[in-house]
Amino acid sequence: MKQKKKKILQGGRGRCGCVSSCRETRCSVRMFSVLKERVGQILLPGDEFCCGPQDTLPLTDSGKPERLVAGPGLRLSGDRLLVSRSGVLRHKEPNKFWIESQQRRYVPAKGETVIGVVTAKAGDVFKVDFGGSEPASLSYLAFDGATKRNRPNVQVGDLVFAQFIVANKDMEPELVCIDGSGRANGMGVFGAGGLLIKVSLGLVRRLLVPNSELRADLQQLFPCELVVGMNGRVWVRAGTVQQTLILANLLQSCDTMTAPQRQQLFRNVWTRLHGAGLTEDPKDQLVLCGGPEPMDFLVFV
Repeated sequence: MKQKKKKILQGGRGRCGCVSSCRETRCSVRMFSVLKERVGQILLPGDEFCCGPQDTLPLTDSGKPERLVAGPGLRLSGDRLLVSRSGVLRHKEPNKFWIESQQRRYVPAKGETVIGVVTAKAGDVFKVDFGGSEPASLSYLAFDGATKRNRPNVQVGDLVFAQFIVANKDMEPELVCIDGSGRANGMGVFGAGGLLIKVSLGLVRRLLVPNSELRADLQQLFPCELVVGMNGRVWVRAGTVQQTLILANLLQSCDTMTAPQRQQLFRNVWTRLHGAGLTEDPKDQLVLCGGPEPMDFLVFV
């Protein structure tokens, strides 16, 4: 009778959908293989993946094993991996997994670079709004070349590209505009002549991946400058105001489009711009509006 019970338990199916041979409520099927099979599929909060104690990956030639790295939307709890956000499962070699979703609420994380707006000066500290639940602090000494005598020229309303050095739920977030070696490395005050827009966190990650198709499509339309923050803010600047508006509206429209829809939209925009001669004469007027179909995106006056 006991042997029968054991056989039934071994032939069961776990919550993760894999055939499990459970012993002390653990799946012996390797979590890595199960996750690889589900890459590109939609997962929902509450979905669960189980692993055994030896579920590791050899990442180097010497055979040193390392654990899986759970990114945004995934949470490791003992020998289980829990999904905390609905979206599409993505994978980056060798061992990183995360959930790609249309989330707009940003939770600060140490080491991430964001675009913030200076809202106030409080003594030797600037208060910066980055779109979180509370503003972050930015010291005037946290700039490249800043000293007590040589203070940076930062005004209320300025845009800053900065990095989190403190991001804890029990402490006030803290930003710096220098890297570990004390250099600016692209961070600091910026934003003259451009446009700041808000997009989803998923679109931000698509823009930041190496060899991004979306970024390449934008550069084919007009030469432009992009500053992308992990908090869902994107600053864009092109040669003229009209071109800047076109790129900003394209980015916001691509937020909810599939790859084929995006490619068709870019082809339509390219055809209409060249047909109207707007790429050569910056004085031509262009009014942009968001329509339900890609064909309704541009209205020429």
